[in-house]
Amino acid sequence: MEHPSKESIVKAAGLVFGDIGTSPIYTFAVLFLFLTPSHENVMGAVSLVFWTLVIMVTVQYTFLAMRLSETGEGGTLVLKGLLLPLLKKPKVVAVFTLLATLGISLMIGECVITPAISILSAVEGVRQIPGFETVSQNWLIYLAILIALGLFLFQKRGTEGVSRTFGPVMVVWFFVLFLSGIISVSISPEILFAMHPLYAVQFFVHNGLHGFFSLSMIVLCSTGAEALFADMGHLGREPIQYAWSFVFIAVLFSYLGQAAFLLRNAEVGNPLFEMIFSISHELYIPFLILMIIATVIASQSVISGIFSIIYQAITTHLLPMLPVDYTSDELRTQIYINTINWLLCAAVICVLLIFQYSDRLASAYGLSVTATMSITGSFMVAIFYYRRKYIYLGIATIVTLVDILYFLSTVSKIPHGGYLSLVIASIPFSIIIIYTAGQRALYRSMKPLGHDKFLKKYVQAYKKGRHIRGTALFFARSLDQVPAYISRTMFNNEIIYEENIIISLNIKEEPYGFSWHFDKSIEPGLSRLSISYGYKQIIDLMRIIRDAGIEEKTIFYGMEEIVTRNIFWKIFSSIKRICPSFVQYHRLPSHKVHGVITRVEL
Repeated sequence: MEHPSKESIVKAAGLVFGDIGTSPIYTFAVLFLFLTPSHENVMGAVSLVFWTLVIMVTVQYTFLAMRLSETGEGGTLVLKGLLLPLLKKPKVVAVFTLLATLGISLMIGECVITPAISILSAVEGVRQIPGFETVSQNWLIYLAILIALGLFLFQKRGTEGVSRTFGPVMVVWFFVLFLSGIISVSISPEILFAMHPLYAVQFFVHNGLHGFFSLSMIVLCSTGAEALFADMGHLGREPIQYAWSFVFIAVLFSYLGQAAFLLRNAEVGNPLFEMIFSISHELYIPFLILMIIATVIASQSVISGIFSIIYQAITTHLLPMLPVDYTSDELRTQIYINTINWLLCAAVICVLLIFQYSDRLASAYGLSVTATMSITGSFMVAIFYYRRKYIYLGIATIVTLVDILYFLSTVSKIPHGGYLSLVIASIPFSIIIIYTAGQRALYRSMKPLGHDKFLKKYVQAYKKGRHIRGTALFFARSLDQVPAYISRTMFNNEIIYEENIIISLNIKEEPYGFSWHFDKSIEPGLSRLSISYGYKQIIDLMRIIRDAGIEEKTIFYGMEEIVTRNIFWKIFSSIKRICPSFVQYHRLPSHKVHGVITRVEL
């Protein structure tokens, strides 16, 4: 295996590790509002941070999850694609399908809170500047909103442009974290002993139940770990793994430095801010500017991860079609989804206005991310079990139990703001459930024709009818079940062309793999173009049609007019109306398209 280039590693640092790289800004600041910064608590807390980064980031994601993804893609749906072929019982398939849906939804809930807490915690550092101690929180919120708007405006440049711009800045940020941490550790080197797991055990013995619930704050150090996995398709496995070895050391020494500073100065508000200020008053403002830029970059990793996950959900028919822009000619996974971008932007701004303080946002954060980690862990355990890789199974089981432990600790956050992530997650979860159930009900109601019955009626109609000159295109998933709109067009309306081609799009379980086959010998005047592609494959449908030598005169596609009194089907109907049609999604030539409307009662 070739080593990744320095450029790709720098890009990975910029795109993927922003969240984890900016977690030192607020993790200890929030934790020691909850805990007394005594010697035992400081040593125990930094020990727990170290082992959290080792177990929940290094082992779970950069070792286990990335090892499982054979195609270099990441995310819950990738694990689902690996697991479902191994399952035999329909009930087990249904359980893991539901878990995957829940994982996607919780990831979106995390994506809203993460940019808000990262950006707001950074701008609150303005108060450390002499003369700005009393600046209004409202002004800081307005500044945070402006920064968030700038971030979401920047997304149109695509992952490649974002990572090329942000990567070098984040390398500087990680170097500053490492250097400032080393300086503080050199003054109090005894803090290095805190990495021994005994201090973590003593922390729980000393604090009891209070120590258990403090895990809900310590988990902040792993902010963005799930996005790290989802982002793998943007830059590849190896650059991320190599970049993590550098990022891990930088982040760890920042935590060690802050803990050492707390041993020397127990009464502090934000240990990172005050540690930097104590090292150099003159360099604090440049550090603050760098930190704000770093938090913008931090938000990027979860946004890029959400784009990947939403695209996977669209292509696997869990979500309706949304317009997707492809921002790179080299990597097919680099995408921008305008609708999702601005919905996320609006949600982040609402969260900033509702919570207003970073410590309040910290109280809301953690529930979604630990639940998502637990779901990822359960998928890994199941995959290793069915593949009979028992060593990996044992490691994955331990990691998943740790995930569940952290998740249980965050349940205490529900009344203090944790409910927000559940409310946010419930929206995509409800849309997925209603949309997939609606599509199944719609398919049943449309009463498609079977293969033999359709061909029999077609042959009779083609022999009797007068053929319209030219070629007509129709779309159907397969000839086994021919959609009702094709039957209505050909048999009820007696519209039969000289050449009738049925195009079927087959999305495979694998992320990539493209092929097409043109079968001209089905019946006189009837052909079939079969196109197969991976669920993350980007296809140019009109180019494939041209490559097959087809020059169409008319393109028919099915539309449904849903009539219902059921509130759920009314929501489903609204989703169908709002979202782009098949024609818009695949950019078919509008002057050749004819929509055939079928009235359906649900």
